[in-house]
Amino acid sequence: MIGRYRDQVVRQWRRLPLMDRWLLGELIGPLMFGIAAFTAVSLSVGVVFELVRRVAESGLPLWAALQVLGLNLPAFLVLAFPMATLMATLLAYSRLSGSSELTALRSVGVSTRRMVAPALGLALLMSLLTFVFNDAIVPRANLAAANTLNRALGQAIATESGDNTLYSRFGELTAPDGNVGQGLSQLFYARRFSNGEMSDVTVIDFSRVGQRQMLMANSGHWDQTKAMWEFRDGRIVNVDENGGLTTSATFDRYLYPLGQGPIEVARLPTDANQMTVAQARRAERLLQEANNQKEARRLRVRIQEKFAFPAICLVFGLVGSSLGVRPNSRTSRSQGFGISVMLIFGYYLLSFIFSSLGVKGTLLPIISAWMPVVIGLTAGGLLLRQASR
Repeated sequence: MIGRYRDQVVRQWRRLPLMDRWLLGELIGPLMFGIAAFTAVSLSVGVVFELVRRVAESGLPLWAALQVLGLNLPAFLVLAFPMATLMATLLAYSRLSGSSELTALRSVGVSTRRMVAPALGLALLMSLLTFVFNDAIVPRANLAAANTLNRALGQAIATESGDNTLYSRFGELTAPDGNVGQGLSQLFYARRFSNGEMSDVTVIDFSRVGQRQMLMANSGHWDQTKAMWEFRDGRIVNVDENGGLTTSATFDRYLYPLGQGPIEVARLPTDANQMTVAQARRAERLLQEANNQKEARRLRVRIQEKFAFPAICLVFGLVGSSLGVRPNSRTSRSQGFGISVMLIFGYYLLSFIFSSLGVKGTLLPIISAWMPVVIGLTAGGLLLRQASR
C-alpha cells in the first residue's frame, strides 16, 4: 500500500516540468531548515522553559513533561509553517539570483512570474497543510496537553470542570400593559461545574408577569430523560412586584424547565485555539442565544481567522519570492532569518491591530480577519511587478 502510494507520488513528480522540479528542489532544503529553526525557537520560549520550571518547582514528572512537550509540538509547527515559507522563498531565490542562474533563465525568455510559480504552488500547499493542522490536529493536541499537565499536577481535567458558568436565556415577555416583546427571561449562574454537576446554583426567572422568582440550590444536573434541570437542596423566593409580597419555600428536589444551554456553555473550551471550526461555530451560536454579544463577536473573528491564518503562507511565499527574485539579490541565511523576523513581526502586528478592531466591533469579522491577507498579497504583487521590470 505504502509502496504503491510512493510510486504514484514519484510519477506525479516526474510529470512536472524540469524547471519546476529544479526550483522546488532548491526550495525544500531552506523550507525544512526554517521549519526546524522556527519551531525550536518558539517551542523553547513558549513551552520548554515553563515545563522545566514546573519539573523543578512543582514536582512535575519528567515523563509527563515530555508528553506535554510532544502534544504542544503541532501548535508551534503551525506557527513555523508561514515563517519557514517566507524564509525558504527568500533564501532560495536570493541564492539563485546571486549566482546568476535566474539571469540565465531570463536570457532564454522565462518571465519572472513564471519563475516564482513553483514558490506560489509550494506556498499554497503549505497553506492547505496549515489549515489541516490548525483545525484537525492542534485543538485536540492542545486540549490533550492541558489535560495531561493538569492530571500530572493533580488538578481537575479542563474539559470536565469549570468555574463561574453564566448563561442568559432570552424569549418573549409580556409587559404589565399586555405588550409582548423579546427580553431576558432567565439568568443562570453556577459557581462550579464538575463531571456534569453544577454546584452553588442561582437561577433568576423574569418570565412571569409582575413577578420575580429566584431559585438557589446546592447542586443541579441536567436530566436527559425528563429534558429538565433537577436541582437539590435549595430554596425558591417569589417577589410580587406590585404589592411587594415575598414568599419562599425550601425543597429537596425540584425540576426546572430551562434547556441544556448552561451545561453546553460550561463544557465549551475557554480558548479558541482548543476549538475546531465546527466547535467554534457551535460556541458562537450558544453565545448568540445567550445574548453575550461581545464573546459571540470575538468568536466570529476567531472563526474567520482560522480560515485567514493559513493564507499567511501564500502571502509570505509571494513576498519572499518577489524579494529574492530581484536581479543580483544575494541573502545569507543569517540575513534571511533577520529579514524574515522583521516581516513576520510587521505582519503579525498588523493582524493583531485588525483583530482587535474586529473584536471591538469597529470592523466586520470577515474584514478584520482577511484585511491583512489582502494587504500582504497586494504588497507582494507590487514587489513582484517591480522585480519583473
